[in-house]
Amino acid sequence: MIYSSSPPLLDHYGALLRHSKTTTTTLQKTQECNNGHYFNNGVVMEECQLPLIDLNGLKSHDMWEQAECVRAISKASSEWGFFQVVNHGISPELVKRMREHQMKLFEAPFEHKASSRLLNNSYKWGTPTATRPNQFSWSEAFHIPLTKISDESCYGEFSSLREVTEEFASAMSNLARLLAGILVENLGHHRQVLEDICEESTCFLRLNHYPACPVSSDIFGLVPHTDSGFLTILCQDQVGGLQLMKDSKWVSVKPNQEALIVNIGDLFQAWSNDVYKSVEHRVMASKMERFSVAYFLCPSYDSLIGSCREPSIYRDFTFREYRMQVQEDVKKTGRKVGLSSCPAASSSSEPLNSG
Repeated sequence: MIYSSSPPLLDHYGALLRHSKTTTTTLQKTQECNNGHYFNNGVVMEECQLPLIDLNGLKSHDMWEQAECVRAISKASSEWGFFQVVNHGISPELVKRMREHQMKLFEAPFEHKASSRLLNNSYKWGTPTATRPNQFSWSEAFHIPLTKISDESCYGEFSSLREVTEEFASAMSNLARLLAGILVENLGHHRQVLEDICEESTCFLRLNHYPACPVSSDIFGLVPHTDSGFLTILCQDQVGGLQLMKDSKWVSVKPNQEALIVNIGDLFQAWSNDVYKSVEHRVMASKMERFSVAYFLCPSYDSLIGSCREPSIYRDFTFREYRMQVQEDVKKTGRKVGLSSCPAASSSSEPLNSG
């Protein structure tokens, strides 16, 4: 018997279509077309170039160049919520090795990935909670806690993956903490504020695979969402498909082989009192398969997320409370609501609803 490496995405998506009142016409609000243009509700949009920041400026002996690099990071975090970095310290050779081992992992039979408890039993595919086609993600992933990356027993026959994953995760963690520290200091606080609460038990490395989609490019590879943590760093391939919300419309991000993508998460927006923006983004499925690796910088679950300044827009809440709120929102609405479900600091003294 020949086993497929891809999960039964088409079967699940087809079942959602059959049981949904949503028509194909309704789903075709976003369609990819040639030459890097995209239709969004009938409007053609071009690929955008995210702010590109050379981190060599941080090492410069010229204080003005250092300050300009910091200013660029802070400005992009406020105006875009997304930016790209080059000369980030993660070598092309390490990226290549990580990608090669990642591809071998996803080439394993689906039944094996789903049942062998690989990588701390972290394998996920599709969207189990989806009740409509527009809630479905055409993708599969391993979402690995940093505390498990060094555990040899998690890798099974993919033991060679451990060394490169350890090295890659360590490099991404160092970069995330450097950038987060810069953003904290930009608001007049010591970078130790985040260092003290971000720990390996809640930080994650996520290995993503978006299989080739034979149906239509109006299907989400990853449904629209914001990231919940402080900071995310994304290493993607050259296929493209990442889109973000900018000026109330979706724009497509042009891949850059030399750059890593950085985006602000919900907790950083709340902590910065909306100075930094956690921006909604999504991935569109494609007839070409796509790979990426994302690192998520998160605090301990019981860390209290307050505002760095007064008056505070949001009242204090813990990361655990926020995660539970997100899960409750997904159950009720089929999608992540995010910070908009958090009451303002002045509106309530009651605990954040945790279901």
